[in-house]
Amino acid sequence: MRNAKILATVGPASDNPETLEALIRAGVDGFRLNFSHGSIEQHRATLARIRAASETVGKLVAVLGDLSGPKIRCGTFASGPVELREGAPFTLTTRAVPGDQSVVSCTYPLARDLKVGDTILLDDGLLRLRVARVHEDDVACVVEVGGTLSDRKGINVPGATLSVPALTDKDRRDAAAGVEMGVDYFALSFVRTARDLEEAQGLIGETPLVAKVEKPEAVLNLESVIDACDGVMVARGDLGVELGTEKVPLVQKRAIRMTNARGKLVITATQMLDSMIRSPRPTRAEAADVANAVLDGTDVLMLSGETASGRYPIEAVTTMGTIIQEIEGSDVYRALEAMGPFEDWDFAHACAASAAITSRHQKLAAVVVFTRLGHTANMVADYRPRAPIIAVCGAEAAARRMALQWGTIPVHHAMPRRAEDAVTLAAELAQRLCKAQPGDTIAVVSGSQRDTGTKYFALHTLSA
Repeated sequence: MRNAKILATVGPASDNPETLEALIRAGVDGFRLNFSHGSIEQHRATLARIRAASETVGKLVAVLGDLSGPKIRCGTFASGPVELREGAPFTLTTRAVPGDQSVVSCTYPLARDLKVGDTILLDDGLLRLRVARVHEDDVACVVEVGGTLSDRKGINVPGATLSVPALTDKDRRDAAAGVEMGVDYFALSFVRTARDLEEAQGLIGETPLVAKVEKPEAVLNLESVIDACDGVMVARGDLGVELGTEKVPLVQKRAIRMTNARGKLVITATQMLDSMIRSPRPTRAEAADVANAVLDGTDVLMLSGETASGRYPIEAVTTMGTIIQEIEGSDVYRALEAMGPFEDWDFAHACAASAAITSRHQKLAAVVVFTRLGHTANMVADYRPRAPIIAVCGAEAAARRMALQWGTIPVHHAMPRRAEDAVTLAAELAQRLCKAQPGDTIAVVSGSQRDTGTKYFALHTLSA
């Protein structure tokens, strides 16, 4: 079994019942709905297809709704993509103009915050402009690095502090719709401070919120940002454009380490197997990138264009799963296992740590955790046991969320009323899901009396 999970972005290449089922069978544990593209009605239909595919395959998967945030984009070009040439003038404006080689509209009044000499990056930094003049609605620039520019490409302004709000009106509509349709997680783009997360959490209620780290301000405020949310996504695309590519690897390692230490979900994203958008095989560097994210301790690895628009979505998932399993089976990986702090354990933490410690000295077929909302199972995963975690959740929404938790097989099942019933169910699940055999030992954990009527940690040997 694989411990690190795979989150796949849904797009034109994958948004049909057959491909969604194939992706789940290939190893997808969760799907990302990118609210930057498509309508609410389209996302609602996609979510229905995901739920149907999950039921057909017989595997719970989580769904993450990715709120757009204040992403600045250029508008559209009247006659298709244009070629910007080095040294040529080019203007960004909030005026409604048909885009051409000299001007294009943009979604944010850049003239409000920019000054002469500032740098503007287009299309993930592939094109670079220098501000020459700012006047009313227009930012007149000179092209320093040219190239082809097409509709709706992103605009970044590294080094400038923009007064754009953390949540747009579109985000508020998307959040309300996502709650109504039942997404399992939300992600908020372009987080800068913990305050940016407060309004979003108020909109989504109890649904877990993931902060996307892709702005320099988020890196500066990383500790407080992590403390204010349920998980972090290291979104390396805009992060690399804004901060500099050379700084991304250390930010990734620091963010993963800090998030792990707080027992929260961490997702590593962007260009993990980017060449597989066009090729059935990844580059060696991409394989190493996936491997290093696993070694860093990430819980989830995310595919973007590979599954949204690529030619080989199934192969991308299969390849990522193979790389993860190769790394997790190595001595290098086991040498990096985390155990967490060794003081101030309450009963649930003591049970979770005991299961992990036992799994390193005794061969366990599974650690079966009974948990109403997933908290105890999260604790067990934090201590990284050397056995699959079966999380038995009384609430279906909690079980779906557990699909993205490290090393966890989620099961939606009513909570047993007695400890002996829990042990019997645990043995049945270990045999069915982990191929446990008579004579194998499992650990059974219940961290709260509200789960099964009692709190306990026990070892149980399966009988013939």
